[in-house]
Amino acid sequence: MFKLLGDVRGYLKRPDVQTDSMVFRMHNIFTTVLLLTCSLIVTATQMVGNPIMCIADNKIKHVIDTYCWITSTFTMPDAFNRQVGVEVAHPGVSNDFGEIGARKYYTYYQWVCFVLFFQAMFCYLPQWLWQISEGGLASTLVTGLNHCLEPEDSIAKKKSVLMNYLSAHIKTHNMYVYRYFACEFLCVINVFVQLYLMNRFFDGEFLSYGLRVLQISDIPQEERVDPMVYVFPRVTKCIFHKYGSSGSIQQHDSLCVLPLNIVNEKTYVFIWCWFIILSILLIGLVIYRLCIIFAPKIRARLLQLSGRLITIETCENISKKVDIGDWWILYVLASNVDSIIYRDVLEKLTKTVGNEISSPVNG
Repeated sequence: MFKLLGDVRGYLKRPDVQTDSMVFRMHNIFTTVLLLTCSLIVTATQMVGNPIMCIADNKIKHVIDTYCWITSTFTMPDAFNRQVGVEVAHPGVSNDFGEIGARKYYTYYQWVCFVLFFQAMFCYLPQWLWQISEGGLASTLVTGLNHCLEPEDSIAKKKSVLMNYLSAHIKTHNMYVYRYFACEFLCVINVFVQLYLMNRFFDGEFLSYGLRVLQISDIPQEERVDPMVYVFPRVTKCIFHKYGSSGSIQQHDSLCVLPLNIVNEKTYVFIWCWFIILSILLIGLVIYRLCIIFAPKIRARLLQLSGRLITIETCENISKKVDIGDWWILYVLASNVDSIIYRDVLEKLTKTVGNEISSPVNG
Protein backbone atom coordinates (compact mmCIF):
# COMPACT_ATOMS: atom_id res chain seq x y z
CA MET A 1 0.00 0.00 0.00
CA PHE A 2 2.80 2.43 0.91
CA LYS A 3 4.43 1.72 -2.46
CA LEU A 4 1.17 2.60 -4.21
CA LEU A 5 0.88 5.82 -2.21
CA GLY A 6 4.46 6.65 -3.18
CA ASP A 7 3.60 6.16 -6.85
CA VAL A 8 0.57 8.42 -6.49
CA ARG A 9 2.71 11.11 -4.85
CA GLY A 10 4.80 11.29 -8.01
CA TYR A 11 1.95 13.08 -9.78
CA LEU A 12 2.41 16.08 -7.46
CA LYS A 13 5.80 16.96 -8.93
CA ARG A 14 6.09 20.44 -10.38
CA PRO A 15 6.21 20.35 -14.21
CA ASP A 16 9.22 21.85 -15.96
CA VAL A 17 6.98 24.01 -18.15
CA GLN A 18 3.73 25.33 -16.71
CA THR A 19 0.94 26.11 -19.15
CA ASP A 20 -1.91 26.27 -16.65
CA SER A 21 -2.91 28.05 -13.47
CA MET A 22 -2.39 26.93 -9.90
CA VAL A 23 -6.14 26.47 -9.34
CA PHE A 24 -6.32 24.35 -12.50
CA ARG A 25 -3.56 22.11 -11.14
CA MET A 26 -5.22 21.98 -7.73
CA HIS A 27 -8.30 20.54 -9.39
CA ASN A 28 -6.59 18.24 -11.86
CA ILE A 29 -3.55 17.04 -9.96
CA PHE A 30 -4.00 17.54 -6.23
CA THR A 31 -7.67 16.54 -6.16
CA THR A 32 -6.97 13.49 -8.32
CA VAL A 33 -4.16 12.39 -6.00
CA LEU A 34 -6.33 13.10 -2.96
CA LEU A 35 -9.22 10.99 -4.23
CA LEU A 36 -6.96 8.16 -5.37
CA THR A 37 -5.27 8.15 -1.96
CA CYS A 38 -8.64 8.02 -0.20
CA SER A 39 -9.72 5.21 -2.50
CA LEU A 40 -6.57 3.22 -1.70
CA ILE A 41 -7.00 3.76 2.04
CA VAL A 42 -10.65 2.70 1.98
CA THR A 43 -9.81 -0.30 -0.20
CA ALA A 44 -6.97 -1.38 2.08
CA THR A 45 -9.17 -1.02 5.16
CA GLN A 46 -11.90 -2.98 3.44
CA MET A 47 -9.63 -5.79 2.27
CA VAL A 48 -7.28 -6.12 5.23
CA GLY A 49 -9.76 -5.86 8.09
CA ASN A 50 -13.37 -6.93 8.50
CA PRO A 51 -15.57 -4.26 6.92
CA ILE A 52 -18.62 -5.61 8.77
CA MET A 53 -19.12 -7.79 11.84
CA CYS A 54 -22.61 -8.94 12.82
CA ILE A 55 -23.76 -10.49 16.07
CA ALA A 56 -25.19 -13.86 15.11
CA ASP A 57 -25.10 -17.58 15.81
CA ASN A 58 -21.61 -18.89 15.09
CA LYS A 59 -23.02 -21.44 12.65
CA ILE A 60 -24.32 -18.78 10.27
CA LYS A 61 -22.26 -15.76 11.33
CA HIS A 62 -20.14 -15.73 8.18
CA VAL A 63 -23.25 -16.02 6.03
CA ILE A 64 -24.97 -13.12 7.79
CA ASP A 65 -21.82 -10.99 7.61
CA THR A 66 -21.59 -11.56 3.87
CA TYR A 67 -25.31 -11.09 3.29
CA CYS A 68 -25.52 -7.83 5.23
CA TRP A 69 -22.41 -6.51 3.49
CA ILE A 70 -23.58 -7.18 -0.06
CA THR A 71 -27.21 -6.12 0.50
CA SER A 72 -27.79 -3.38 3.07
CA THR A 73 -28.19 -2.55 6.72
CA PHE A 74 -30.52 -0.02 8.30
CA THR A 75 -31.12 2.29 11.24
CA MET A 76 -34.17 4.06 12.64
CA PRO A 77 -33.69 7.83 12.15
CA ASP A 78 -35.86 8.77 15.15
CA ALA A 79 -33.65 6.62 17.39
CA PHE A 80 -30.69 8.97 16.94
CA ASN A 81 -32.37 11.43 19.31
CA ARG A 82 -32.87 8.89 22.08
CA GLN A 83 -30.58 8.30 25.03
CA VAL A 84 -28.03 5.58 24.37
CA GLY A 85 -28.00 2.83 26.98
CA VAL A 86 -31.43 3.80 28.32
CA GLU A 87 -33.81 4.08 25.39
CA VAL A 88 -31.67 2.57 22.62
CA ALA A 89 -28.66 0.26 22.50
CA HIS A 90 -26.72 2.41 20.01
CA PRO A 91 -27.41 5.63 18.08
CA GLY A 92 -30.07 4.88 15.49
CA VAL A 93 -30.59 1.29 16.63
CA SER A 94 -34.02 0.45 18.03
CA ASN A 95 -36.99 -1.81 17.46
CA ASP A 96 -38.93 -0.75 14.39
CA PHE A 97 -42.13 -2.48 15.56
CA GLY A 98 -42.85 -3.52 12.01
CA GLU A 99 -42.61 0.01 10.58
CA ILE A 100 -40.54 -0.94 7.56
CA GLY A 101 -41.08 2.44 5.93
CA ALA A 102 -39.39 4.20 8.85
CA ARG A 103 -36.09 2.44 8.25
CA LYS A 104 -33.10 4.25 6.76
CA TYR A 105 -31.12 1.84 4.62
CA TYR A 106 -27.38 2.07 3.94
CA THR A 107 -26.20 0.53 0.71
CA TYR A 108 -23.29 2.78 -0.23
CA TYR A 109 -20.40 1.45 1.84
CA GLN A 110 -19.23 -1.30 -0.53
CA TRP A 111 -19.18 1.23 -3.39
CA VAL A 112 -17.15 3.99 -1.73
CA CYS A 113 -13.73 2.89 -3.02
CA PHE A 114 -15.04 2.62 -6.60
CA VAL A 115 -16.83 5.96 -6.45
CA LEU A 116 -13.68 7.69 -5.18
CA PHE A 117 -11.66 6.14 -7.99
CA PHE A 118 -14.05 7.31 -10.72
CA GLN A 119 -14.22 10.75 -9.12
CA ALA A 120 -10.44 10.93 -9.42
CA MET A 121 -10.60 9.98 -13.09
CA PHE A 122 -13.13 12.70 -13.86
CA CYS A 123 -11.02 15.24 -11.98
CA TYR A 124 -8.07 14.37 -14.19
CA LEU A 125 -10.13 14.60 -17.40
CA PRO A 126 -9.62 18.39 -17.95
CA GLN A 127 -5.85 17.95 -17.55
CA TRP A 128 -5.83 15.14 -20.09
CA LEU A 129 -7.89 17.17 -22.57
CA TRP A 130 -5.64 20.19 -22.14
CA GLN A 131 -2.48 18.16 -22.68
CA ILE A 132 -3.93 16.88 -25.95
CA SER A 133 -5.07 20.35 -27.04
CA GLU A 134 -1.87 22.11 -26.02
CA GLY A 135 0.26 19.69 -27.99
CA GLY A 136 3.53 20.65 -26.29
CA LEU A 137 3.64 24.11 -27.89
CA ALA A 138 4.87 25.90 -24.77
CA SER A 139 7.55 23.29 -24.10
CA THR A 140 8.83 23.66 -27.65
CA LEU A 141 9.00 27.45 -27.39
CA VAL A 142 10.61 27.45 -23.94
CA THR A 143 13.27 24.80 -24.58
CA GLY A 144 16.66 26.14 -23.50
CA LEU A 145 15.34 29.59 -22.56
CA ASN A 146 14.33 28.94 -18.97
CA HIS A 147 17.82 29.81 -17.70
CA CYS A 148 20.91 31.75 -18.81
CA LEU A 149 23.44 28.98 -18.24
CA GLU A 150 23.77 27.95 -21.88
CA PRO A 151 26.34 29.56 -24.25
CA GLU A 152 25.35 32.95 -25.61
CA ASP A 153 25.30 31.82 -29.23
CA SER A 154 22.94 28.96 -28.35
CA ILE A 155 20.63 31.31 -26.46
CA ALA A 156 20.74 33.81 -29.34
CA LYS A 157 19.70 31.13 -31.84
CA LYS A 158 16.82 29.98 -29.66
CA LYS A 159 15.70 33.56 -29.08
CA SER A 160 15.74 34.06 -32.83
CA VAL A 161 13.63 30.93 -33.36
CA LEU A 162 11.16 32.11 -30.72
CA MET A 163 10.99 35.59 -32.27
CA ASN A 164 10.43 34.17 -35.74
CA TYR A 165 7.61 31.97 -34.50
CA LEU A 166 5.87 34.74 -32.57
CA SER A 167 6.19 37.19 -35.46
CA ALA A 168 4.97 34.70 -38.05
CA HIS A 169 2.00 33.49 -36.01
CA ILE A 170 0.55 36.72 -34.69
CA LYS A 171 -3.23 36.53 -34.21
CA THR A 172 -3.36 32.76 -34.66
CA HIS A 173 -3.56 31.61 -31.03
CA ASN A 174 -7.12 32.47 -30.06
CA MET A 175 -8.26 28.85 -30.22
CA TYR A 176 -5.30 27.90 -28.04
CA VAL A 177 -6.42 30.13 -25.18
CA TYR A 178 -10.13 29.44 -25.58
CA ARG A 179 -9.50 25.70 -25.42
CA TYR A 180 -7.63 26.25 -22.18
CA PHE A 181 -10.39 28.43 -20.74
CA ALA A 182 -12.90 25.75 -21.76
CA CYS A 183 -10.89 23.16 -19.80
CA GLU A 184 -10.94 25.44 -16.76
CA PHE A 185 -14.70 25.84 -17.10
CA LEU A 186 -14.97 22.06 -17.36
CA CYS A 187 -13.33 21.90 -13.92
CA VAL A 188 -16.12 24.07 -12.52
CA ILE A 189 -18.77 21.84 -14.06
CA ASN A 190 -17.02 18.72 -12.78
CA VAL A 191 -16.83 19.97 -9.18
CA PHE A 192 -20.48 20.95 -8.99
CA VAL A 193 -21.65 17.78 -10.72
CA GLN A 194 -19.58 15.72 -8.29
CA LEU A 195 -21.03 17.61 -5.32
CA TYR A 196 -24.51 16.90 -6.63
CA LEU A 197 -23.79 13.21 -7.26
CA MET A 198 -22.15 12.75 -3.85
CA ASN A 199 -25.23 14.30 -2.29
CA ARG A 200 -27.41 11.82 -4.17
CA PHE A 201 -25.05 8.99 -3.25
CA PHE A 202 -25.55 9.75 0.45
CA ASP A 203 -29.32 10.30 0.19
CA GLY A 204 -29.14 14.08 0.34
CA GLU A 205 -26.88 14.23 3.40
CA PHE A 206 -23.55 15.28 1.87
CA LEU A 207 -24.00 18.97 1.02
CA SER A 208 -24.72 19.85 4.65
CA TYR A 209 -22.49 17.13 6.10
CA GLY A 210 -19.33 19.15 6.71
CA LEU A 211 -21.25 22.16 7.97
CA ARG A 212 -23.10 20.05 10.53
CA VAL A 213 -19.81 18.51 11.67
CA LEU A 214 -18.34 21.98 12.17
CA GLN A 215 -21.42 23.18 14.07
CA ILE A 216 -21.74 20.20 16.41
CA SER A 217 -19.63 21.81 19.15
CA ASP A 218 -22.17 24.65 19.46
CA ILE A 219 -25.07 22.27 20.14
CA PRO A 220 -25.86 21.29 23.76
CA GLN A 221 -24.77 17.75 24.60
CA GLU A 222 -28.29 16.52 25.35
CA GLU A 223 -29.56 17.78 21.97
CA ARG A 224 -26.56 16.71 19.97
CA VAL A 225 -26.79 14.17 17.14
CA ASP A 226 -23.38 13.41 15.68
CA PRO A 227 -23.76 13.94 11.90
CA MET A 228 -20.85 11.59 11.24
CA VAL A 229 -22.66 8.80 13.06
CA TYR A 230 -25.93 9.67 11.32
CA VAL A 231 -24.45 9.57 7.81
CA PHE A 232 -21.88 6.86 8.55
CA PRO A 233 -23.39 4.75 11.36
CA ARG A 234 -21.01 2.51 13.23
CA VAL A 235 -23.69 0.09 14.43
CA THR A 236 -26.69 -0.86 12.29
CA LYS A 237 -29.30 -3.58 12.04
CA CYS A 238 -29.71 -6.30 9.47
CA ILE A 239 -32.44 -8.90 9.01
CA PHE A 240 -31.64 -12.26 7.45
CA HIS A 241 -34.25 -14.90 6.59
CA LYS A 242 -33.58 -18.58 6.12
CA TYR A 243 -35.43 -21.87 6.19
CA GLY A 244 -35.41 -23.90 9.39
CA SER A 245 -35.08 -27.66 9.67
CA SER A 246 -38.84 -28.10 9.27
CA GLY A 247 -39.09 -25.80 6.27
CA SER A 248 -40.50 -22.79 8.11
CA ILE A 249 -38.96 -19.35 7.58
CA GLN A 250 -36.72 -18.12 10.37
CA GLN A 251 -35.74 -14.50 10.91
CA HIS A 252 -32.37 -13.48 12.29
CA ASP A 253 -32.28 -9.89 13.55
CA SER A 254 -28.63 -8.93 13.93
CA LEU A 255 -26.65 -5.93 15.10
CA CYS A 256 -23.82 -5.16 12.70
CA VAL A 257 -20.69 -3.15 13.45
CA LEU A 258 -19.23 -1.23 10.49
CA PRO A 259 -15.56 -0.45 11.28
CA LEU A 260 -15.08 0.84 7.74
CA ASN A 261 -17.34 3.80 8.49
CA ILE A 262 -14.77 5.15 10.95
CA VAL A 263 -12.53 5.70 7.92
CA ASN A 264 -15.37 6.86 5.67
CA GLU A 265 -16.62 9.56 8.02
CA LYS A 266 -13.18 11.19 8.35
CA THR A 267 -12.48 10.82 4.65
CA TYR A 268 -15.65 12.59 3.59
CA VAL A 269 -15.26 15.41 6.10
CA PHE A 270 -11.97 16.25 4.42
CA ILE A 271 -13.41 15.77 0.92
CA TRP A 272 -16.35 18.04 1.77
CA CYS A 273 -14.04 20.80 3.02
CA TRP A 274 -11.74 20.48 0.03
CA PHE A 275 -14.54 20.52 -2.55
CA ILE A 276 -16.12 23.60 -0.98
CA ILE A 277 -12.77 25.41 -1.03
CA LEU A 278 -12.09 24.23 -4.58
CA SER A 279 -15.52 25.33 -5.84
CA ILE A 280 -14.95 28.83 -4.42
CA LEU A 281 -11.51 29.03 -6.03
CA LEU A 282 -12.84 27.83 -9.38
CA ILE A 283 -15.69 30.35 -9.37
CA GLY A 284 -13.13 33.06 -8.64
CA LEU A 285 -10.98 31.74 -11.48
CA VAL A 286 -13.86 31.91 -13.96
CA ILE A 287 -14.60 35.51 -12.92
CA TYR A 288 -10.90 36.30 -13.34
CA ARG A 289 -10.87 34.80 -16.84
CA LEU A 290 -13.95 36.78 -17.82
CA CYS A 291 -12.16 39.95 -16.71
CA ILE A 292 -9.20 39.03 -18.92
CA ILE A 293 -11.49 38.48 -21.90
CA PHE A 294 -13.77 41.49 -21.52
CA ALA A 295 -11.42 43.97 -19.80
CA PRO A 296 -8.30 44.08 -22.02
CA LYS A 297 -6.75 46.92 -20.01
CA ILE A 298 -5.78 44.58 -17.17
CA ARG A 299 -3.73 42.36 -19.49
CA ALA A 300 -0.79 44.77 -19.55
CA ARG A 301 -0.60 44.85 -15.76
CA LEU A 302 -0.79 41.06 -15.55
CA LEU A 303 1.97 40.75 -18.13
CA GLN A 304 4.19 43.09 -16.15
CA LEU A 305 3.55 41.22 -12.90
CA SER A 306 4.52 37.94 -14.53
CA GLY A 307 7.53 39.36 -16.39
CA ARG A 308 8.95 41.42 -13.50
CA LEU A 309 11.75 43.15 -15.46
CA ILE A 310 9.47 44.57 -18.15
CA THR A 311 8.24 48.15 -18.08
CA ILE A 312 4.52 48.83 -18.02
CA GLU A 313 4.86 50.84 -21.25
CA THR A 314 6.21 47.81 -23.11
CA CYS A 315 3.43 45.64 -21.73
CA GLU A 316 0.78 48.16 -22.73
CA ASN A 317 2.17 48.48 -26.25
CA ILE A 318 2.31 44.76 -26.94
CA SER A 319 -1.07 44.10 -25.29
CA LYS A 320 -2.74 46.61 -27.60
CA LYS A 321 -1.17 45.09 -30.72
CA VAL A 322 -1.98 41.41 -30.20
CA ASP A 323 -5.11 39.34 -29.70
CA ILE A 324 -5.95 37.56 -26.47
CA GLY A 325 -4.47 34.32 -27.82
CA ASP A 326 -1.09 35.91 -28.54
CA TRP A 327 -1.22 37.71 -25.20
CA TRP A 328 -1.82 34.39 -23.44
CA ILE A 329 1.20 32.82 -25.17
CA LEU A 330 3.32 35.72 -23.94
CA TYR A 331 1.83 35.37 -20.47
CA VAL A 332 2.69 31.66 -20.37
CA LEU A 333 6.21 32.34 -21.62
CA ALA A 334 6.70 34.90 -18.84
CA SER A 335 6.24 32.14 -16.26
CA ASN A 336 8.69 29.78 -17.94
CA VAL A 337 11.38 31.81 -19.72
CA ASP A 338 14.29 33.44 -17.89
CA SER A 339 13.35 37.02 -16.95
CA ILE A 340 16.25 38.68 -18.80
CA ILE A 341 15.71 36.64 -21.95
CA TYR A 342 11.98 37.27 -21.80
CA ARG A 343 12.49 41.02 -21.48
CA ASP A 344 14.68 41.08 -24.58
CA VAL A 345 12.23 38.96 -26.57
CA LEU A 346 9.22 41.05 -25.60
CA GLU A 347 10.92 44.38 -26.37
CA LYS A 348 12.02 43.15 -29.80
CA LEU A 349 8.60 41.64 -30.47
CA THR A 350 6.91 44.93 -29.59
CA LYS A 351 9.00 46.74 -32.20
CA THR A 352 8.54 44.01 -34.79
CA VAL A 353 4.77 43.85 -34.39
CA GLY A 354 4.57 47.64 -34.42
CA ASN A 355 6.48 47.80 -37.70
CA GLU A 356 4.31 45.11 -39.28
CA ILE A 357 1.14 46.93 -38.31
CA SER A 358 2.34 50.36 -39.46
CA SER A 359 4.00 49.23 -42.71
CA PRO A 360 0.74 48.85 -44.74
CA VAL A 361 -0.28 52.36 -43.71
CA ASN A 362 3.06 53.84 -44.71
CA GLY A 363 2.92 52.03 -48.00
